[in-house]
Amino acid sequence: MEFSRGQAQSGRESSAIACTVPGMAIARFPSIVIDCPDPAALATFYGAMLDWKADIRPGWAEIRAEYGQCITFQLVQDYTPPRWPGQQVPQQMHLDVIVDDLDAAEAAVLDLGATKPEHQPGTSFRVFLDPAGHPFCLCVD
Repeated sequence: MEFSRGQAQSGRESSAIACTVPGMAIARFPSIVIDCPDPAALATFYGAMLDWKADIRPGWAEIRAEYGQCITFQLVQDYTPPRWPGQQVPQQMHLDVIVDDLDAAEAAVLDLGATKPEHQPGTSFRVFLDPAGHPFCLCVD
C-alpha cells in the first residue's frame, strides 16, 4: 500500500508531517559555503577553474555560473585545513567536478595553485587540494 505525503498509515492526515504542494520543492539549492582563511584567494582559484564570475567583498566572496549555481567562501579566523587523506582534521566536505581530460585538467589546476597529494585512491578521478587545503576531485565520470 502506498501513502501520499502527509498521510499516516491509517490514511488520516498526520499533523507531524508537513504537507507540500506536489511538484514544488521546499527549498532551492543556491550555494555551498566553504570556510577558509582567504575568501578572495579561493574565489579566484575556483572562479578560474570553473570559468565562473567572482564577486569579492571583505571576509566573503562568491563565484557564480551564468545559470545561477553559486559557491561562496567565508573568512574563518584561525582556520585549520583538513588533513587529507588522514582524519586528524577531517575533510568534512569536498567538491567533485567533471572534466573531459584528467591530464589537461590536472595541469590547469596545478597552474592555478592546487596541490596533488601522493595518495590517489581511484583511476577515474584525481584528488587535489585547493589553496586552503580543501580536497576536491577532478572526475571523468
